Amino acid sequence: MAQNDLFIKMTETKISKLIPRLAIPTIISMLVTSIYNMADTFFVGMLADPIQNAAITLAAPIMLAFNVISNLLGVGTASMMSRSLDAKDYKTVKQSSAFGFYGTLFSGLLFFIVYTIFKQPIMELMGVQVNTEFATNIYMFWTVTWGALPTILHIVMLNIIRAEGKSVLASAGVAVGCILNIILDPIFVLPWGLNMGASVAWCATFLSNCASCIFYFIILYKKRVKMFASISIKDLVLNKKVDSGVCSIGVPASIQTLLNVTSITILNNFTVIYGATAVSAISIAQKINSIPLNIALGGSQEMIPLISYTYASKNYKRMKNAVNYTRNVMLIFLILCSSVSFILAKSFVGVFMNSSDISTYGSQLLRGFSLGIPFLCLDYLSVAIFQAVGMGKYAFFFAIARKIILEIPSLIILNSFFPLYGLAYAQFVTEIILSIISIIVLRRLFHNLIWLNTWHINAKSIFEFFNNSSNRILYYI
Repeated sequence: MAQNDLFIKMTETKISKLIPRLAIPTIISMLVTSIYNMADTFFVGMLADPIQNAAITLAAPIMLAFNVISNLLGVGTASMMSRSLDAKDYKTVKQSSAFGFYGTLFSGLLFFIVYTIFKQPIMELMGVQVNTEFATNIYMFWTVTWGALPTILHIVMLNIIRAEGKSVLASAGVAVGCILNIILDPIFVLPWGLNMGASVAWCATFLSNCASCIFYFIILYKKRVKMFASISIKDLVLNKKVDSGVCSIGVPASIQTLLNVTSITILNNFTVIYGATAVSAISIAQKINSIPLNIALGGSQEMIPLISYTYASKNYKRMKNAVNYTRNVMLIFLILCSSVSFILAKSFVGVFMNSSDISTYGSQLLRGFSLGIPFLCLDYLSVAIFQAVGMGKYAFFFAIARKIILEIPSLIILNSFFPLYGLAYAQFVTEIILSIISIIVLRRLFHNLIWLNTWHINAKSIFEFFNNSSNRILYYI
């Protein structure tokens, strides 16, 4: 798509038509990612071995650590590219994408070195115990030693291609990896295949991530004439504009993910006290809960290019309408997802493992997780808006508030009152409080933007404003 066509698409297409066009490929991509991540758990669950399933759960913080880097470079690069495309600064677009690509190569190598040197203390920190050590160790071999680079790279390249407005192609790359993973997982894991168990389930994911990367390389090569993104070494120029532009958005996004790693690690360490069965149960509940969570994330992430364009062009009314439309649609859908998940919790858990104990634990935990789902849209929307307009400090505040101030203390407090099950309700408590903060912050943001730039004030409106006893915001979101 030519840049002029992209600009017209973002600034003139009817909101009710544009947002589904942007959102559906992104949400499908996120759903595919959820299936991608659930495949290991599903096929390993067919072995009916809680220890094997626990190995995957205990390795989850490492996977989230990969997301720290992919968010730093992927989200930061995508935001910088979108803003530069709107400004028609194509040189910066090329430099930003090159920075993201080569930063990923360096990060993958760094993960390999750090894990190789500090493997044992890392395993202990993850909550690995004697009965789960062997399976987890082999799983981590494929996860980190071989898997770090392709895992991070395919997410960063997805963001680069999506920033160009090619959401369908970006989603197709994820689909390629997902389909391959679903095909390879049973071959590696199940008795009728190679019967290698959970310990090499990540081998299938490693090959799938490599396939996604190859797909994106092909896209960048085939579309090089029509795209401004670059992974050429000649465009890797370190300068303050690119570095600060990527990091101002990427760092808060990565910190948020890093804090997710911290909370998951704490959650795992709490859970291992109750045994491998409890670890397996909470893993299954989390994987099921990741579906609506990723829908909420996808619905908010699709807003970033649109918000970047409308903000840069100072079309704040269109920006506000887009946010309102997305919020309303997401809220309705997430309420539906939450209701279905709560009612059918036991059936959903039973799909992954036929065990009465895991079914009992998992269904109660899933019901706890599901209560927080409807509130996710406001939190995620807020962060997406801040990322799109370059307000990194607000995204950073939300990251700190979500984990350090709210979720981690909630994990500790609720677990003391409701052992094990209280862990699932920490997200619910967190999202309620954070959604209230989101409403306040977004109202203030749009009030300031619209009031200062488009509101025409006469003497009467000034008098009415100051005469209002509550001094409430005049323009509600």
